[in-house]
Amino acid sequence: MTTVLQEHDQGLRDELRAWLSKHPPPTMHVAATREEAETLREWQRQLNEAHWVGIHWPVEYGGRGASAAQVAVYNEELARADAPPLLGRAGVSLVGPTLMAHGTDEQRRRWMPRILSGDDVWCQLFSEPDAGSDLAHLSTRAEKTGGLYRVTGQKVWSSYARFADWGIALVRTDPGAPSHKGISMLALPMRAKGVYVRPLRQITGDSEFNEVFLDDVEVPVEHLIGPEHAGWGVANTTLANERGAAFVWKEQVLLEVALGVLFKSCARRQQLQDPLTRQRLAASWIDVELFRWHNRRTLARLARGEEIGSESSLVKLFWAGMSQRLYESAVSVLGADALLLPRDEHAIDDGRLVLGLLASRANSIMGGTSEIQRNVIGERLLGLPREPRPR
Repeated sequence: MTTVLQEHDQGLRDELRAWLSKHPPPTMHVAATREEAETLREWQRQLNEAHWVGIHWPVEYGGRGASAAQVAVYNEELARADAPPLLGRAGVSLVGPTLMAHGTDEQRRRWMPRILSGDDVWCQLFSEPDAGSDLAHLSTRAEKTGGLYRVTGQKVWSSYARFADWGIALVRTDPGAPSHKGISMLALPMRAKGVYVRPLRQITGDSEFNEVFLDDVEVPVEHLIGPEHAGWGVANTTLANERGAAFVWKEQVLLEVALGVLFKSCARRQQLQDPLTRQRLAASWIDVELFRWHNRRTLARLARGEEIGSESSLVKLFWAGMSQRLYESAVSVLGADALLLPRDEHAIDDGRLVLGLLASRANSIMGGTSEIQRNVIGERLLGLPREPRPR
């Protein structure tokens, strides 16, 4: 796979690396205030002016038509430059591909250029407090009256919702239909009357996630994305773009960097001769190498035009566990200094190890819980029978 990347994508790597050397990214990674959100929005505008946003989008929509391998290179270089995630990443990764597949010409003309530029920031309004891991169990309803949908309900875990201009929302438009039927997707204006956003403080101290309350919010019918009552199929397009080569390659680089910090810190402390320390380091190195080779195999398959499908659950499940093990090993080996927070003069790597430890607790929950991934692997890859539902 290394040969594939070098032959096809070294030019893109060199071009991006040169651009980043002249345009250093902001030092922040999560926006806590509107001023910080504007800093990230301006960073996205700079990237977009050089055509470094949405490179996987087709050229006719403002992208570069990049291959999966090129997207992997792109995310690798951004991660190595310590660039923050895009403020408008939900729009670029989720909304744009959904509009390409299911939007009208007018919707694409109206929203897609502003998604790339960061002029419109989108959030995802899918998960609900009472639905758990069963997305189809959503209860937010949209009643159609004339030329409007009136939307009432609650959403949760919406990244950057308090800074968003639009939300891509799953709503129930036919309450009498089965759970996977009667769902529609709407483009919901986040500044409309009746939209209330409450930040959720995370264990890291950040408030990237939010819960969103919708109280009789008026949404024009022309904001319907895809057919009415067929939103489940539209949502599958959205969810198919939530993970993949871009996600895993970025995480690969971040874990390699964390492992490098761990090795260097142990060397400075003269801990590499301790047999228990060496065992923990070796186990972490093996985890990261397994992850790297799995990702290379995935990219090679994508380059051949193969579909990955349910096998993405394997990488999600492995990544969730190995990322938690890596940061737990770092704290176990380095001791209390690895728990010091940023801005403490004795913190290791400016406190990133402890932030990684805290943030990794969510890895087995977000983007599909590890329990759900095991079900997918068992049923769809191994062909195991589904557990009968109680009557």
